[in-house]
Amino acid sequence: MFGGLRRNRHYLALPPEVAPGVPWMNEQVFDIAVIGGGINGCGIARDAVGRGWSVALCEQGDLGSGTSSASTKLVHGGLRYLEHFEFRLVREALQEREVLWGIAPHIIWPLRFVLPHHRGLRPAWLLRLGLFLYDHIGGRKLLPATITRRLDDGVLKPEFTKGFEYSDCWVEDSRLVVLNARDAADRGAVIAPRTRCVSASREAGLWHLVLQAEDGFESHVHARALVNAAGPWVARVLGQVLRANTNAKVRMVQGSHIVVPRLYSHDRCYIFQNADNRIFFAIPYERDFTLIGTTDQDYQGDPADVHASEGEIAYLCAGASEYFRVPVTREQVVWTYSGVRPLYDDGASAAQEATRDYVLTLDAPEGEATALSVFGGKITTYRRLAEAALERLAPHLPKPHGLAAGWTAGAALPGGDFPREGFVALVARLQADHPWLAPATATRLARAYGTKAWLLLDGATCVADLGECHGADLTDAELRYLAAYEWASRAEDVVWRRTKLGLRLTPPQIAAIDRAMA
Repeated sequence: MFGGLRRNRHYLALPPEVAPGVPWMNEQVFDIAVIGGGINGCGIARDAVGRGWSVALCEQGDLGSGTSSASTKLVHGGLRYLEHFEFRLVREALQEREVLWGIAPHIIWPLRFVLPHHRGLRPAWLLRLGLFLYDHIGGRKLLPATITRRLDDGVLKPEFTKGFEYSDCWVEDSRLVVLNARDAADRGAVIAPRTRCVSASREAGLWHLVLQAEDGFESHVHARALVNAAGPWVARVLGQVLRANTNAKVRMVQGSHIVVPRLYSHDRCYIFQNADNRIFFAIPYERDFTLIGTTDQDYQGDPADVHASEGEIAYLCAGASEYFRVPVTREQVVWTYSGVRPLYDDGASAAQEATRDYVLTLDAPEGEATALSVFGGKITTYRRLAEAALERLAPHLPKPHGLAAGWTAGAALPGGDFPREGFVALVARLQADHPWLAPATATRLARAYGTKAWLLLDGATCVADLGECHGADLTDAELRYLAAYEWASRAEDVVWRRTKLGLRLTPPQIAAIDRAMA
């Protein structure tokens, strides 16, 4: 059914003869080569190619398959960072909420958060003061302000009677990564997932990179500047690939989440305090579930092997049970996921106290090619991080001939070219044009693909035209779209990153999708 899809390279927005892993790439010179296809790497690639620089990006796995798909899925300022006096980071992140909502309103939307007052922890006046700062230091214009409210909906234990409700935003994190990559490719960047950089060396003012595709094919890329955005592997790339001598250290911090059947019926989220000074969230998730997380603990192993430990699962269940009237148990957990945050090691004593701010280190020897390494960062500030990275690199690159710096703040990501508050109208239009589409499916497709849902459904006049249904409402048409435009080549790319339909599919169904895509 899907024979040849992985070999059909038109999904790069380039003809097959200029696809990654084939001889055309040999000896080509790019302005910037990016190692790492997470949100920071893809954000830098998009910004750079839009300014007119030529860009090639390689990622050892699927796009966004590391830290960038293991977040709490929030575009937020980081309320608890105020306690650590990280005012610049909080201000920048708060400013970005409405910017990102504006360029991707299909995958980013506002949420209201309830912070219950817990007697014996932070006093109510301190919480309200923090939320006053949160409301006012970030230039909030559209998101509603904080209110004090009585907690009497029967969800929480009766001792929690007072709370504060404030605004942040939700983001489909994996999709944000892919859409940045898609836009970068549409503007001329080469995006090469499942392609590892095995070596890099400076020669004659250029970086010479050897790239190895998953099938073993090697190609050689040359670049005037190199960006090491490898996330948890940033130190490994510095030491083993770039052979760089540096004092910069990365602190790997594990964050795990659990998903349980929906715990309450309203659409607000909760932010809870723990006695150990950590906070965690309980968030409505995929209509029928609740997402609970995250943990914060130092991690020493291979980032590729990270998984939620039984201790972390028990910690999250116990924390949630402290607040909810109905306890959350291990037996309720239907899915877990875990990621490693590559934080800059600032010497903080506890993992939750380590800075979440990004740090950029530049290596620019006189007369030699430049390298920039990215430490830390948050999904919320990825766009500002990209701007800062290119500001550091610009003096070492040819004069750009494209869009001006800051262009990404006003340019919609693929599918996001509709008003930020126009999602309901978008769904209505999609259903009007495809009246045979089930309402729930129309809403899901609009959420995932925005205006690109029309491209996915192009030529279909009835449900049968979408091909075989592989479970839930995942059809051949959607699989073809994801393979052709979003670099999906395996079931896990589809059911756990491009969508979260894995929550509704059985293991045999997922295995069948793998066979179909192979």
